[in-house]
Amino acid sequence: MSYVAPVKDIKFVMQELAGLEAINKLPGCEEATLETVEAILEEDARFCGEVVAPLNRSGDLEHSVRQPDGSVKTPKGFKEAFKQFGAGGWQGLHFPTEFGGQGLPKLVATAAIEMINSANLSFALCPLLTDGAVEAILLTGTEAQRNTYLPKLISGEWTGTMNLTEPQAGSDLALVKSRAVPQADGSFRVFGQKIFITFGEHDMADNIIHLVLARTPSAPEGVKGISLFIVPKFVVNADGTPGKRNDVYCASLEHKLGINASPTAVLLYGDNKGEVGEGAIGYLIGEENRGLEYMFIMMNAARFAVGMQGIAVAERAYQKAVAYAKDRTQSRAVEGSSGPVTIIHHPDVRRMLMTMRAYTEGARASAYVTAAALDAAHHHPDATVRAENQSFYEYMVPLVKGFSTEMSLEVTSLGVQVHGGMGFIEETGAAQYYRDARILTIYEGTTAIQANDLVGRKTARDAGKTAKGIIAQIRKTESELAQFEHGDLAVIRNQLAAASKAFEEVVDFVVANAKADIRAVYAGSVPYLKLAGITVAGWNMARAALAAQAKIAAGDSDPFYATKVVTARFYADHILTLAPALRSAIVGGAEGALALELDQF
Repeated sequence: MSYVAPVKDIKFVMQELAGLEAINKLPGCEEATLETVEAILEEDARFCGEVVAPLNRSGDLEHSVRQPDGSVKTPKGFKEAFKQFGAGGWQGLHFPTEFGGQGLPKLVATAAIEMINSANLSFALCPLLTDGAVEAILLTGTEAQRNTYLPKLISGEWTGTMNLTEPQAGSDLALVKSRAVPQADGSFRVFGQKIFITFGEHDMADNIIHLVLARTPSAPEGVKGISLFIVPKFVVNADGTPGKRNDVYCASLEHKLGINASPTAVLLYGDNKGEVGEGAIGYLIGEENRGLEYMFIMMNAARFAVGMQGIAVAERAYQKAVAYAKDRTQSRAVEGSSGPVTIIHHPDVRRMLMTMRAYTEGARASAYVTAAALDAAHHHPDATVRAENQSFYEYMVPLVKGFSTEMSLEVTSLGVQVHGGMGFIEETGAAQYYRDARILTIYEGTTAIQANDLVGRKTARDAGKTAKGIIAQIRKTESELAQFEHGDLAVIRNQLAAASKAFEEVVDFVVANAKADIRAVYAGSVPYLKLAGITVAGWNMARAALAAQAKIAAGDSDPFYATKVVTARFYADHILTLAPALRSAIVGGAEGALALELDQF
């Protein structure tokens, strides 16, 4: 089956949980009216479903292929679909109008990010990295750099990449060795090797703008000596057109478990394979030795987007599993039946499908609320409100990235399980979502890196202030749920209260022990991230249940609202209940995790 965007749920989350109406009232967000947003969602759903989604399976089978001259041919249809993507204005949805963007809020762009990634995760990686390049140049580039590169990147005529790691470095960017030698004209010549460069070479655009970490000759050791450079595939002429081929070369493509249609390149800089002589021509962004700081602009944008990839692939896996469960006939019903029934009748299949649905909807709600907070952080007229929303957004980014991608592994694995033996067979397509999802907890910072950030920068640094602020909001929702003494919403309240209590106790544990017993705290960092992610998503599902119940009470008979309440109840019963167990593992589990001597492993 192809992909049908869950437009109704996206609209519900945007309106009822993320506060689209309030975002629309912020300065600079006036164009994001409900009517405009609905039109964008419907058109994007059509484009993703009809143009991009059909290329998902064929691209996985065909792969991107490196040619003998170092160029890369993407799968059939990718180039044409990407031209339509650019022409439709989708790359520039939330970027400034002065550079050709549409100037819409991050909240609106988030919906578009989800849809394109559900349609085709490999295809969507190209605009994802371009978004990061645009953000970095927009915020740290010179006026000339912004005018040269941003209009072409935003139009989709050119694409962008992020060149961080090297064979010896991995996630430890202090070990980066690529070097940038200053030239008399103010440019630099860049030399080195970069690995894992997504869409580092391809045939879908006229130019590729690489953002590259490298060291200048006088740079200090470690991360404090890294600078950031713009290195275009084709050096840009004075009139803005692509000129000579730069000295950057695709040496090979990685052979991967998933995202096979996406070319993951090994790039060589300064190997004397271009038309410009030895050394790739590069241009410093911002100040020397502040490259890692600037790169984190791209990194944070990418981390949020990767979280959306987790939600997107989970949605796609869920849709496929439901379709299969409704069609596949096998075994009699446990209560008795005259013959075999479709497997969706079986209780455990129902449980698996509900788990997939609840996880996906909970993570979606958290991510869209996070996106709306960034809009408020940028546009709200009150400085205090801006600061509060910025703190919330920064706390949530590791949750959106870490929790959403971890849950995507469970959801896509369940998708295979629903298919049974046929799920293990590549021809059914269920396995692709599982394979594609596996990278999401790794790139742009592993789950442990997100969790360490959550512990150190986002919890211990402010003594738990931001986390406690979120817990206070959860408690307000618990109070709203208290009016329901029986039924689904009463159950949701009880489970949410237990989860928020566990959340608070873990925050207190982290703050109290971050210095006194740092290894114990970091031994529980990933469970802490999962607990926080589960609880915040559960809070948003509780808010969703309240909004849906209000619609029902007002006489709205749309079954969507009753379904939302049931899904929130399932989340509370089956997922929120994990929080207290995680709390126990975090607060009391470090000794077992750290007890063995190295030679005992």
